[in-house]
Amino acid sequence: MIVAMRVSVAMAAYHGEAYIEAQLASILPQLGPQDEVIVSDDCPGGETERLVRHMAEQDKRIRYVEGPGRGVLANFEHAISLCGGDVIFLSDQDDIWQPGKANKVKEAIANGALLVLHDACVTDAGLHPVEPSFFDTHGSRPGFWHNLLRNSFMGCCMAFRRELCGAILPFPADIPMHDQWIGLIATRVGRVTFLKEPLLLYRRHGGNVTGGGASFAVRLRWRWRLAIHLRERFARLDQAEES
Repeated sequence: MIVAMRVSVAMAAYHGEAYIEAQLASILPQLGPQDEVIVSDDCPGGETERLVRHMAEQDKRIRYVEGPGRGVLANFEHAISLCGGDVIFLSDQDDIWQPGKANKVKEAIANGALLVLHDACVTDAGLHPVEPSFFDTHGSRPGFWHNLLRNSFMGCCMAFRRELCGAILPFPADIPMHDQWIGLIATRVGRVTFLKEPLLLYRRHGGNVTGGGASFAVRLRWRWRLAIHLRERFARLDQAEES
């Protein structure tokens, strides 16, 4: 069943010229004429801008904007803030959407999900499978405490209702990444649905802007800061509900 809702895709770009055309080509056939792709480019003036602007001339659903130039967290925040759709999909610049991804996610949202997270097939740079299921390899499952300690929320596999923006924005400047922040808040305020179907080819090529490794000590500090900011944000949301 095709669900009627306007879709926005928030894509953060940074030196994405190697793969961004293929990524956009996998997304656009799944969108309707009223949908949009916001490409926020954190390194404007280069080949990524040229390629995206050229594609935008051919397809008006693509909107190129200059990013804030403050890193991936602020770049995603910028892209999300410009989205006007009922549902916001997050997108990296170098993956491939599998056919049917948009409709399957929209169906889950129409069935009551505030946020949807789907599985992915991890590949190398040439799209040869390395891990058939990201969920299986990384033990992904729902639950606030599980995902605070071991994050399942991978932004390129996420989509959420627009009304979640009021709870997640603005992003605290010193959290490790946007996706865990979004997923944990959605878990607290609404229903999160996990789809166990790999609807994305998650390309790992050594130059990815998101998904990098970190030491245990660094991850521990990240989670401590994240927990503090979550407590503050939840207090603010609770106060807003009471007023």
